[in-house]
Amino acid sequence: MRTPAKAIIRLLCVSALIVAAAATLNFAVDPLQLFRPARFTPAMYSSDTRMQDAGLIRSQPFDTVFMGTSLAIHFRQRDIDRVLGVHSLKLSMTGSNSHEQSFVVAAALATGARRVIWEVDDWIFCNAPDIGSDVYLPADLYRGNARGIASYLLSGAMARESALILMRSVFPGKPILARPTREALFKFPLSRVDDINSLPPDADVPGSYNAAKARAAFADITDPVRRAYLAEGYNTDAMVGNFERDMVDLIAKHPDVQFDIYLPPYSILQWVAMRDASPATLQIVYDFTAYLARRLAELPNVRLSDFRAVQEVTHDLNNYGDVIHHSPTVDLKVLSWLAAGDYVVDRSTPTASLEKLKAQVETYRVAENP
Repeated sequence: MRTPAKAIIRLLCVSALIVAAAATLNFAVDPLQLFRPARFTPAMYSSDTRMQDAGLIRSQPFDTVFMGTSLAIHFRQRDIDRVLGVHSLKLSMTGSNSHEQSFVVAAALATGARRVIWEVDDWIFCNAPDIGSDVYLPADLYRGNARGIASYLLSGAMARESALILMRSVFPGKPILARPTREALFKFPLSRVDDINSLPPDADVPGSYNAAKARAAFADITDPVRRAYLAEGYNTDAMVGNFERDMVDLIAKHPDVQFDIYLPPYSILQWVAMRDASPATLQIVYDFTAYLARRLAELPNVRLSDFRAVQEVTHDLNNYGDVIHHSPTVDLKVLSWLAAGDYVVDRSTPTASLEKLKAQVETYRVAENP
């Protein structure tokens, strides 16, 4: 055999050994805990929830799913469990759409969960790519099919994470990387599920959530140069179709599961921004949420709560980091409202809370509320 041929064969053999070693390492360490809960190495978790949720569903015990967008991302599971008396798994995903959320909730329900607590806002029902075309959500990891497992086991990036987790288990008292480097490169920095996307204990909450930030965000989104953003993606027919497909169909397929759906307490400035800068968009929101409330009222395993007109929260701008994202203090209020059944939408008058919101939006004057 000629020397070039031998070199090619040798290269192929070495490459195959490297790939096999990476797959073996990934299977043994299993950073996402897709195959088993962590045993031989410490459990570590990522804040990339679209990826991490696939492992959480397979490795964590739970009876309740907590789903939502960035408005539900900072809740702590221990608070959800304590206030609501459940064993929850937080699967909220920043910027997620209804198609992504429905897909992940369905995967969680396949494990036997009996309750879903779902933060829902109008924006999530805007058109989005099909799951198979969604480059941000690794759908095959949730499906557990051959392509998903192969992509996981043969991933060089995942092998690096496996090696770092293994090194941390062998040398538990020694920092493997300098802190700035570790935070930049290590994708699994968290040792507790409860810490995933939760604010650290030393977070500057007053500095992050205050009226000045809320007003600055309001000025930004109502600026003539940027106000087109308010209308982006809003189309009543498309939103209704996505709502029926992603939420109503899922609920109907699981009649034995209790769905607690809530509309979050945006600050009043979000609605006023639409009123002043994009009234057609506000009307779309009103029309769509009226449809949503009436439709959900028909489903016996749904309890809808509407927190959008809770004036003592939504008009206190110190609760917000912008016009929609509320502070951890409001997180706890939301849980307490859910536990007490406060602001539950009456099936016989499903749009009453919406009418209350409309009245507040119509009369609110920014200049009169410094």
